[in-house]
Amino acid sequence: MKTLLNIIWLVLSGLWLALGYALAGVICCVLVVTIPWGIAAFRIAAFALWPFGRTVVEKPTSGVGAALGNVVWLLVAGIWLAIGHVVTSIPLFVSIVGIPLGWANLKLIPISLMPLGKEIVPSDALLPTYRRA
Repeated sequence: MKTLLNIIWLVLSGLWLALGYALAGVICCVLVVTIPWGIAAFRIAAFALWPFGRTVVEKPTSGVGAALGNVVWLLVAGIWLAIGHVVTSIPLFVSIVGIPLGWANLKLIPISLMPLGKEIVPSDALLPTYRRA
């Protein structure tokens, strides 16, 4: 079932969202100082392509640097990517088949707003030390 949902997701919204994250990642990597944000954007782009079967957890080792970096990301790119998730979820909710995909799209908003200090792991491999984001 996860594979079927991922394929439908890829066609309906995953590809476009991943391209948005990849564009943000390229811009961040070109500016050199913002390479950590670029790496996070590429990580989320891969997650946006194939999200079912994976989940986002907080990294237990993240600290103040990740929190400050998230504030910068929120102001520069996070808001626009979150708006992209809302806009792509609306047509998914209109169709009956797309409702689970619309929910999955909305679940990506927290990581699009604050990507640093988060990790993407397989859903069935959650360790007791991780806490859901």
